[in-house]
Amino acid sequence: MTDVRPAVSVDGHRDGSETVSAQRTTGSVLHTLFHSEQGGHEQVVLCQDRETGLKAVIAIHSTALGPALGGTRFHAYASEESPEEAAVKDALNLARGMSYKNALAGLDHGGGKAVIIGDPEQHKTEALLEAYGRFVDSLGGRYVTACDVGTYVQDMDVVSRASRWVTGRSPENGGAGDSSVLTAFGVYQGMRASAKHLWGDTSLRGRRVGVAGVGKVGRHLVGHLLEEGAEVLVTDVRTEAVEQITAAHPEVVAVADTDALIRTGGLDVYAPCALGGALNDETVGVLTAKVVCGAANNQLAHPGVEKDLADRGVLYAPDYVVNSGGVIQVADELHGFDFARAKAKAEKIHDTTLAIFERAAADGVPPAVAADRIAEQRMAEARRAGATS
Repeated sequence: MTDVRPAVSVDGHRDGSETVSAQRTTGSVLHTLFHSEQGGHEQVVLCQDRETGLKAVIAIHSTALGPALGGTRFHAYASEESPEEAAVKDALNLARGMSYKNALAGLDHGGGKAVIIGDPEQHKTEALLEAYGRFVDSLGGRYVTACDVGTYVQDMDVVSRASRWVTGRSPENGGAGDSSVLTAFGVYQGMRASAKHLWGDTSLRGRRVGVAGVGKVGRHLVGHLLEEGAEVLVTDVRTEAVEQITAAHPEVVAVADTDALIRTGGLDVYAPCALGGALNDETVGVLTAKVVCGAANNQLAHPGVEKDLADRGVLYAPDYVVNSGGVIQVADELHGFDFARAKAKAEKIHDTTLAIFERAAADGVPPAVAADRIAEQRMAEARRAGATS
C-alpha cells in the first residue's frame, strides 16, 4: 500500500549542486506563493510516489465558494528552469484562473489545479494514475479533479478507482464524457453576446469568423457557426485536422497559418482555440478582427495586452468566461449528470459576457479587468458570509 502523504524529495549529489538548486527552486516558489500578486493560495500539495514515478503538484487557490474544482495537467515541463519549479508555477497560475472561471460560471466551487510532471506518452501508467488518485482522495473533497492537457476521459476513469472526487469520467462510469461539446457551445454564446454588444444583434449570419485550432473544441465551434450562416476560415498546425473540417464542410476556407488568419481582410471575429498566449504585442498590432472570442486558455500573453486591444477598438471576450462550458459540464457530473441541465447553465455564458461588457463600459476599463472585478466581488462576498455564519 502506497504511503499517501504530501512529499518532496531531493537526492543530493556529493558536490551539493542538487541541494543548491532545490533551495533556489523552493525560494522562488515560496516567494510566488506568499508575496506575489499571483499568490494567495490556500494550499499547495507536493505529491510523490517513487514506486510508480509519480511527481505531482496540487494547488488549491480558493474554497470560498465551495470545493476547489479544476483539471489535472500531465506535462513534461521542459524549460530553462527546473521542471519542478515550472510545474509549481503552472499549477499556481492555473488554480488561480479556475477560481475566477468558476466564480463567473456561477458554480459553487473554488479554484484548483493539478499537474503531473512527465511526458504522458512515456510516463503515464494506470498504477501512476491510481497513486495520483490516492493523493486527491487524501484531501477529503477539498479538491475535485477532471481532465486537462495530457489527460483524457479514460484517465479519469482510472483515477476514480482511488478517489470519489473525480469528474470528466466516461458515461459508462457515471460521468459526463467529453466536455468539449459544452466548451464550444459556451464560446458560441460568448460570440453571440459580443455581436450583440458591438453590432446590436446576436446573429452571426454573414459574419466572417476565423478559428485558429480545430481540435475537439474548435471543430464543434465551426459547426455552430456554419449552422447560423457565418463565413468560416480555419487553420491548425495539424494538416489532418484542417482536412477533416474541409472534407466535412467544403464551404470552410483553409488558411495557411495563424499569422495569415489574423491578417485576413474583412475578418469580424477571431477565435483562438489552440495554445495560450495568442494575443501579444505583435499579433494585436496586425489583428483585423473587431472581436476576439475563443476557447484557448490564457490568451493574453502578458498584462497590458487587454488595454492594447481596447485601445485598438477590439472587443475582447475574456477567455476564462466564454470557455467555461466544460467546467460547467464536469461540475454537473457531481450531481448526477444531466446534459440538458448543464447546457442550460452554459447558455447563461451569453448573459454573463454581456454583463461584463456593460461593467467594463461603466467602469471605463477593458472587459478582462471588469471580469476579474466581478469574480473577486463574488468570492469576497462568499468569504464574508462564511466568516459571519
